[in-house]
Amino acid sequence: MSAMAHERPAQDSPTQEDLLLEDFLGLHTPEGFRAELIEGEIVVAPPTDGDHEDCVSHLVKQVIRKSAVDMSVSGYKGLRLVSGGLCPRNHVIPDATFAPEDLGLFRGAPPWMEPAGVALVAEVTSSRPDQDRIAKRHCYARAAIPLYLLVDREKAQVSLFSQPLRDEYTVVHLAPFGGPLVLPEPFGFELDTKPFL
Repeated sequence: MSAMAHERPAQDSPTQEDLLLEDFLGLHTPEGFRAELIEGEIVVAPPTDGDHEDCVSHLVKQVIRKSAVDMSVSGYKGLRLVSGGLCPRNHVIPDATFAPEDLGLFRGAPPWMEPAGVALVAEVTSSRPDQDRIAKRHCYARAAIPLYLLVDREKAQVSLFSQPLRDEYTVVHLAPFGGPLVLPEPFGFELDTKPFL
């Protein structure tokens, strides 16, 4: 018998993408740090500052109180998203993930869940704002998440991205901090951005 007969077939050997995903899923980050896998890059973020959390809090309160339908919210819910090219699936943790409460989307969900049923993801910029402005936006669009809300503290504006097509959103609405921004159905209310000032 030749040596070739004992080798594993080439398709069974792990790819570089498989190894990267395995390394990512095996990471142990310090308490309070978050690790994400975004477009083939492992990103570890330190705990956020109080102003960041204040923005998230104001957003969540408005969505819960004002939405046309009851919404469930998960802070820092891991989402497993499709990726572009040869990268392994993106593993992204939005600052807030919203879904209609009647779906029961978060109940019993694994640490990294699929995005089906998610109505909106929100990010508040922190130490790496371009991750939120560019890379994560493409990830969320590629996953066909209907709405992406970005609270950009550096630019003092809120952006609502909608109508995803391939890896981009085709519609964007901007409001400076202090100005109103309409969140469409299933939210159906005007977001007050004054608390972000």
